[in-house]
Amino acid sequence: MWHLTLSNIAERIGAKLEGDAHYPITGIATLTSALPHHLSFLANIKYKHLLDSCRAGAVILHPDQAHLYSGHCLISDNPYVGYAKLSQVFARSPDFSGIDKTAQIDPTALLGTGVNLAAGTIIGPNVTLGNDVSIGPNTVIGAHTNIGEQTSIAANVTLYHRVNIGARCIIHSAAVIGADGFGFAKDGHDWIKIAQLGGVTIGDDVEVGAGTTIDRGALSDTIIGYGVKLDNQIQIGHNVELGDFTAIAACSAIAGSAKLGKHCTIAGACGIAGHITLVDAVHVTAMSIVTNSIANSGVYSSGTPLDKNQKWRRNASRFKQLDQIAKRVKKLEIDMVASKLINIETT
Repeated sequence: MWHLTLSNIAERIGAKLEGDAHYPITGIATLTSALPHHLSFLANIKYKHLLDSCRAGAVILHPDQAHLYSGHCLISDNPYVGYAKLSQVFARSPDFSGIDKTAQIDPTALLGTGVNLAAGTIIGPNVTLGNDVSIGPNTVIGAHTNIGEQTSIAANVTLYHRVNIGARCIIHSAAVIGADGFGFAKDGHDWIKIAQLGGVTIGDDVEVGAGTTIDRGALSDTIIGYGVKLDNQIQIGHNVELGDFTAIAACSAIAGSAKLGKHCTIAGACGIAGHITLVDAVHVTAMSIVTNSIANSGVYSSGTPLDKNQKWRRNASRFKQLDQIAKRVKKLEIDMVASKLINIETT
């Protein structure tokens, strides 16, 4: 059975080993399910009690918690990052290699060395695939699209024409990149389609989740920066710009021409209006609606939390009266000031 020794693992994740350097590890498991051939980790101190019954061969621990486990330890300042790095080592590679006989490759396409094309893939005219690119079954790569080295694209992905994807990216199944943005001009009772003439540019080390769509730009490109992480079923409108290392959780939607800075995080089911700007390091909590630009870094929320329906209805009704109440309060304040002035003048 394939395995890594603890010394191999310590070197790969940059940890200090306390234990047998030759001890074999065949996989990763949780603190509760790990067996002696597994490695586990403690990333949240509230689970430290699980170490008492843990059967793992070794555990990744912060230096402050190293004394809590009697078995082999890998000491790391960030156990969760150590686990993340190791997970990539134990991940299974695609179950296809080489170029399947059913793959359709336009004669003008340029393929690097070590390219893997699964059954039913279609590679359009003037496509460039970097070294060690892997493309899953039934995926379509449109004309004049460029894909950087070591990028992995799963099954049933559609890349339209003039899409540029960087190196070491991961595109999950059913993602659609480069479809038309939602652009129409109103002409009386009719809508006139605006041809989307731009493309999509995606930086290195980006991950795009299953079912996520990234629209092409109207004139210039939609831009996804370096290291961006997009969860499943996200909508990115035309000409959106996402700054480097921004992460967006599932079911969020970013309307056209919105610009997000670097290192932003957008939680699940958020909506961001078009033509607004968020500066670097803005963090939006789940199910929030962002309708105006944000000029200062920080954590932002909107909406009301879950409550019993009867109470929620009362509060919703009162919310509709806030403007009227505010006007009444302002009038009362003015009347109070006027009354005080009258009292001062009469004394």
